[in-house]
Amino acid sequence: MSISFSRNVRNAGLISAFVIAPCLAIAPGAASAMETIKAVVTTAPNVPPPITRTEPANVLVELEAHEWVGNLSDDNKYKFWGFGSAGAAGTVPGPMIRVMVGDTVEINLKNDKNSKESHNIDFHAVNGPGGGAAMLNTEPGQESKLRFKALNAGLYFYHCATPSPSIPEHIANGMYGAILVEPVGGLKKVDKEFYVVQSEFYTKDGGKKGDTLEFSFENGLAEHPSHVVFNGMAGALIKNPLKAKVGDTIRMFYINAGPNHVASWHIIGEIFDRVYPEGALISPPLQNIQTTVVPAGGSSMAEFKVEVPGTYLNVDHSIFRIAKGAVGLLKVEGAEQPDIYKGLK
Repeated sequence: MSISFSRNVRNAGLISAFVIAPCLAIAPGAASAMETIKAVVTTAPNVPPPITRTEPANVLVELEAHEWVGNLSDDNKYKFWGFGSAGAAGTVPGPMIRVMVGDTVEINLKNDKNSKESHNIDFHAVNGPGGGAAMLNTEPGQESKLRFKALNAGLYFYHCATPSPSIPEHIANGMYGAILVEPVGGLKKVDKEFYVVQSEFYTKDGGKKGDTLEFSFENGLAEHPSHVVFNGMAGALIKNPLKAKVGDTIRMFYINAGPNHVASWHIIGEIFDRVYPEGALISPPLQNIQTTVVPAGGSSMAEFKVEVPGTYLNVDHSIFRIAKGAVGLLKVEGAEQPDIYKGLK
C-alpha cells in the first residue's frame, strides 16, 4: 500500500494511513475469558475511582463525539467539538478513563447525529497505527469500535485525529482527554485526585464581548492563541476551585492538550513532592520540584501534601498566559500552621 501526502496546507504532512488503514476483525481469545466491566469515566476535574481489582479485565468504554456552542469565557461563547460519555453532553476536556496494565479495552465511539464533521480518537496509550484513529473514523449518526491491549503503564493523552478539515482543527476545537493506565498493583493511596487539562484556543481577530467566537486556522499556524485555559474555559477553576484540607496529599493528573505550546506547570505557594514527568508512572519520580515542563500532547503526574490553609494559584508560569485564562484556584481549609508559615510585624 502506497503512502501519500496531501498538498493541502491543512493536511500537510498527515499520512493517509490515518483514514485508509485496514479494518481488523476482533477475534475471540483470551480476552473473552476475562471479566467484562464497564469503565467509570469522569468529567474534569473529577477522577475515576482507583482500581482495586488485581487481575486484568475486558473494559468497555463508551464515548460520544459532539459539536455545540458553549462558554469559552465570561465574555464569549465558542463552537466546541468534544467528547462525552455515552448519553451525556460533550465536555472540554473529554472524560478521563482509568484502566490497568493488561486490560483489554474496547472503545465504542458514537458520533452525534447532529454533528457536521466526521470524528475519531487517537489514543496515545495504544500500540498500533494511528493510535486506533483509523478504526474509529465515525460519520455523524454512526458508531465505530476498537479493541486494544493496554501494554504500558502511564498517563496518556487522547485526541481526535480526523484529517478533514485538519487534525489540528479538531484538537484546537476541544477534542481531547486523558486515559490513565495504572501499573500492576495500582497507585499509592492519596487523599485527593484531580484531573486538569491545559489547552489553547485560536479565534479570529476582532471578536467583541458577547460574540460567539470562530476558529482561526491562520492564528493556529502562527501559534498565537487568543485563550489559554484550564478545563475548557477561562476561569473554569476559579468558578469551581479545587478543594482540599490541611494535611491532605493531593495527586494531580495534568495534560497539556496544546495544540502548540509547551506548558510550565506551577502552583504558587506549593512544591511538588513527587513529579512523574510525561506521565511515566513506573520511573522514579523527581522530588521537590517548583515548576515542571509538560509538552504539547504530553502529561505529568504530581503528588504533594498541603501543609498550610489558604488559596493557591495553579498557573502556567509562561506567566503572561494568565491574562489569556491560564489560572485556577486550589482552596485549602484547616487550622493555621504558624510553625510553617506566619507573617511578622
